[in-house]
Amino acid sequence: SGLVLALAVAVALALPSVALENGLARTPPMGWLAWERFRCNVDCRADPHNCISERLFFEMADRLAEDGWRVLGYQYINIDDCWSAKQRDAAGRLVPDPERFPSGIRALADYVHAKGLKLGIYGDLGNLTCGGYPGTTLDYVKQDAQTFAEWGVDMLKLDGCYSSEEEQAKGYPEMARALNATGRPIVYSCSWPAYQGGLPPKVNYTILAEVCNLWRNYDDIQDSWDSVLSILDWFFTNQDVLQPAAGPGHWNDPDMLIIGDFGLSYEQSRSQMALWTVMAAPLLMSTDLRTISPSAKEILQNHLMIQINQDPLGIQGRRIVKEKSLIEVFLRPLSQAASALVFFSRRTDMPFLYTTSLAKLHFPENAVYKVQDVYSGKIISGLKTGDNFSVVINPSGVVMWYLRPTALPVQ
Repeated sequence: SGLVLALAVAVALALPSVALENGLARTPPMGWLAWERFRCNVDCRADPHNCISERLFFEMADRLAEDGWRVLGYQYINIDDCWSAKQRDAAGRLVPDPERFPSGIRALADYVHAKGLKLGIYGDLGNLTCGGYPGTTLDYVKQDAQTFAEWGVDMLKLDGCYSSEEEQAKGYPEMARALNATGRPIVYSCSWPAYQGGLPPKVNYTILAEVCNLWRNYDDIQDSWDSVLSILDWFFTNQDVLQPAAGPGHWNDPDMLIIGDFGLSYEQSRSQMALWTVMAAPLLMSTDLRTISPSAKEILQNHLMIQINQDPLGIQGRRIVKEKSLIEVFLRPLSQAASALVFFSRRTDMPFLYTTSLAKLHFPENAVYKVQDVYSGKIISGLKTGDNFSVVINPSGVVMWYLRPTALPVQ
């Protein structure tokens, strides 16, 4: 066994030093992120309830811990842009805005940890953050990583405003090394590919998977169905490139869940949840958990949905059918020979009766499945691969199935 160990060490030393393998994010991270809902609202005099301040994060931490989110896996509470003072301190360190975060980030992290949660923070690899706050230029990478670790931060989102392609190519791997060197486990979320158009040859997904735990590939989500559709279209049009890049410890991030905000209908909310789950996407909600509606909460707290999202195999799903009738079918393979199917309607007229069979969807011949409808809970037993079946899909809605084989064909 000494030889095996020596070989393992030799192999490890031969690997590129950028490798992040920090053992984190073995399933897609789940939690809450301030940006989409609260943006860069820093006017705490006029709007103390909703401005980017420690109060907002203390209150959201309470909600995550007390309203059934944490026990389901929603554990990260993430600060986004506009948290810091406009200048670094005399020692060149990043400091939180003293009026909006009077207790400091360390105290916020302690509070969050005491609730059984984890704290995320935001930085930007450039002269300034997107919101105009101090950025992390290359000469500050190590210091900022150290600062975040000392504060007890558990996740870093590193944006890419106000930086060049060269700085990004150098800085993103450098931050991975700097975070590892702190000795604190910090999940690393990169915006690198989004600033390079998200696709090869400019983006090398092999390198990316060695550097980052998750990465933003595409545009920011906005509070609208059009925005959700544009993200879906981009991800599934480019699935041949994107799908193989994802797996335990390294995920594509199509951006936040906007369920519970203002732009999506009930059906569209169910669709975003199902499609993000089939994509093995991080589930980072950006909504006001203090006032969220029961129906939005029910979608976000669907146990079976979360179980599918968090499947240990970590295989990202694909679109496998695109019908002229504007029905699309997505498939995600899961552990123990199970799978998730999403039937999605882009129609805007009326509920559509869609008929197909598992054989048409390339399931193994002569197998038998037990099917559970993820939203209704309804169970169909003994569905054979060859059987035709129908589902009724509402406009801009989904039907989602969880399938487990009860009998597999003899190999």
